[in-house]
Amino acid sequence: MLTGAQILFKVLEQENVEVIFGYPGGAVMDIYDEMVHHDIKHILVRHEQGAIHAADGYARASGR
Repeated sequence: MLTGAQILFKVLEQENVEVIFGYPGGAVMDIYDEMVHHDIKHILVRHEQGAIHAADGYARASGR
């Protein structure tokens, strides 16, 4: 049986996601543990709102 984190990365890879933005801690640690098994680049931010703004800027600049 797949975990939620494994399903998340399977879907991200199917959608050709190359970069994700985030802030580790608490409930999302399973995602960070799974991340080491995949080639998706992670951009670490200092605040949750910073992740949103960084992802928005990345999407606008890259068209992805």
